Amino acid sequence: MAEEILTQEKPEKKKRIFSAIQPSGTITLGNYVGALRNWVKLQDDYECIFAVADLHAITVRQDPKVFRQNILNAYALFLACGIDTEKSIFFIQSHVHTHAELAWLLNCYTQFGELSRMTQFKDKSAKHADNVNAGLFTYPSLMAADILLYQADLVPIGADQKQHLELTRNIAERFNGIYGKTFTIPDGYIPKVGARVMSLQDPTKKMSKSDENNNAWVALLDKPETIMKKFKRAITDSEARVCIGEGKDGINNLIGIMSAVTGKTADEITAEFEGKGYGDFKTAVGEAVIEEVRPIQERFDRLIKDKAYLEEQYRKSAEIAEKISQRTLDKAMKKIGYLAR
Repeated sequence: MAEEILTQEKPEKKKRIFSAIQPSGTITLGNYVGALRNWVKLQDDYECIFAVADLHAITVRQDPKVFRQNILNAYALFLACGIDTEKSIFFIQSHVHTHAELAWLLNCYTQFGELSRMTQFKDKSAKHADNVNAGLFTYPSLMAADILLYQADLVPIGADQKQHLELTRNIAERFNGIYGKTFTIPDGYIPKVGARVMSLQDPTKKMSKSDENNNAWVALLDKPETIMKKFKRAITDSEARVCIGEGKDGINNLIGIMSAVTGKTADEITAEFEGKGYGDFKTAVGEAVIEEVRPIQERFDRLIKDKAYLEEQYRKSAEIAEKISQRTLDKAMKKIGYLAR
């Protein structure tokens, strides 16, 4: 039961995991394979605390009506993917005030130089040159607060997120060094399979909904015919042999996706398509992805119509998350020297 995670003392047999994902208007196959599906698998072996990271989302301007719906859609979609509020805590970040409060404290223990070296700040600044705001610069401190509030042992991350986790560790170690042990120093949890899904049109780049070419990415809620069309248009190479190899980024990516959604190894996939062309393989990958997302889409359609149920779930989890995180916030404030309320 999620309520059992209320205890701040973690049993030796289970480590605590925290992870959050932004409520963008579109959740891609890459988000699902690299994060969401792994969240589901972790629930039986770890104490899991998950969040829709809506505070992070406003570093980029949002249309209020669309943003509000995106948050609800994300919450429903994550439940549809298998997040179970009887096993895990799953809340909306802005509903738990301690995140913003600890983020401010940690801003004061994060060095300007550390933030200026963050590659995502540089990338997003280039993409949104007309809105390089302070939140875009300091949001890694909020990310650190998200993790440290729950004394998380592990944080599921993609290979491109190691820098953020390392900064979180540096901030925690700096604070602990000044005031004594306050925060657990988290380690990264990087899945070995399916951790990084690449663009279908430029397989040297990570799949992203921000790609201007809509054929480059697959949305979790794309219609079956759309999914198939995108896979049939996937960039490959001229060798016409289904196998892992250097210079075969497109096929390597498709094999990785096939492996992630079917559980087959790369060797098994290679053997299965020996002597077959890329057309057959692309169709097979498309069909496998369609079958993987079909039950998710069906559950999402049911959940998004039940607003009362969704509200019950996110309110329940937010109450539990606030109780846990308030203990950490109170401890940090006391060590700094603040007067208790």
